[in-house]
Amino acid sequence: MTVGIVGAGITGLALTQYLRERGVDAVAFEATAEPGGVIRSTTVDGRVVEHGPQRTRLTPEIESLIEACGIEANVRTADPDLPLYVYADGRLRQVPFSPREFLTTDLLSTRGKLRMLAEPLTEGANDDETAAAYFVRKFGKEAYHNVIEPLFGGIYGSDPAEMPGKYALQTISRMERSGSLLRAAIRRQLDGKDRKPPVSFDDGMAQLPRALYEHNADRVELETPVEGIETAGDGYRLDTAAGPRTVDRVVLTPRADVTADLLSGVAPESAGALRRLRYNPLAYVHLVSDTEPAGYGYQVRHDESLQTLGVTWNTSLFDRDGVYTCFLGGMGNPGLVDRSDEEIGRIAKTEFESVLGVSAEVVNITRHRRGIPAYDGSWTAMEAVDLPEGITLASNYTGRMGVPARVREGKRLAERFASEAETETEPDRDRVAAEATG
Repeated sequence: MTVGIVGAGITGLALTQYLRERGVDAVAFEATAEPGGVIRSTTVDGRVVEHGPQRTRLTPEIESLIEACGIEANVRTADPDLPLYVYADGRLRQVPFSPREFLTTDLLSTRGKLRMLAEPLTEGANDDETAAAYFVRKFGKEAYHNVIEPLFGGIYGSDPAEMPGKYALQTISRMERSGSLLRAAIRRQLDGKDRKPPVSFDDGMAQLPRALYEHNADRVELETPVEGIETAGDGYRLDTAAGPRTVDRVVLTPRADVTADLLSGVAPESAGALRRLRYNPLAYVHLVSDTEPAGYGYQVRHDESLQTLGVTWNTSLFDRDGVYTCFLGGMGNPGLVDRSDEEIGRIAKTEFESVLGVSAEVVNITRHRRGIPAYDGSWTAMEAVDLPEGITLASNYTGRMGVPARVREGKRLAERFASEAETETEPDRDRVAAEATG
């Protein structure tokens, strides 16, 4: 079996590595000159800035990739117990992640806390309700407004009131199968199960995909875009800039609109459905400041007057020499990313200085006009996606977002393909054995 992988982002690279470990042939095609996809790190004025994911978690799968690439010495680990804040009613307020923090936080009133404690008495997720309706029903209006809406909505740059639960709450629905979410969280604290620590690398997040590429350079072709997919016998022909390649399985990891173009010849209806999916635009503004607050950073409550969605404190997490990443845009303000650098930078700088009471300077602005999946009403189009056998979608719009989830999906796919390859060789073994015994 040969697996053709379109895209050398973290999903494609992890899949390539896992297939190598399982003895399955694979080739990954990347249109650009750099591996990593949305994971991109550069140095600006001697400081590492992240243009995509700001960090990941040291899950067992990611730890194994780090060891396979030999970059253990380059890992930077943050304290998992650092506080996270929400900007609400004019100041930063700590998000509670432990029973003690729950009792002392001023993000919730006594009444709001008591309402949260009633969560075990509520019913599980319903596919017909929005994410907002679900969270209000489970935890109450105050907890939703002050905690869940800025955190959950901030992950996607979306309004949870526009996110169908059938798509936005898949992970939470799986968690509910073991019972109450609140009880599970408390049990985890009492059991002493530490959260996996946040990590990055000396040269930034992009050091991991670069190392994976170097480890699998014989299986990854950079600057080789795939321009079309056609059936070829029992497999497929990938038309690339370097010529056609025939493979048995195809894994598509790019954005939905890019994938739709590639599928137009073999699955036109699915391609049309994928083109309907919406992404939220985001602007990343990198600031430098002499202040050194301790924490992950903060999200902004949706009814505040700020246009900033949230800020990651890179300097606190990974000693990034005063670097802070501000996020603006999203579903609530999509046109912001089209404004001038001067205006976007001014907004981020002014609001950051207002929240923290310190001075800051803009060192970089990055725009993502198709930033992250919106998981809004457009996601009903996924019901019309029906792919031919042998073609698989593997991206942040078909599964969970975040580096750990992308790596886990790569591992699951590798295990599936290895099992299929083993099954397909069994008839040949039987035939050879029969011929040998006459």
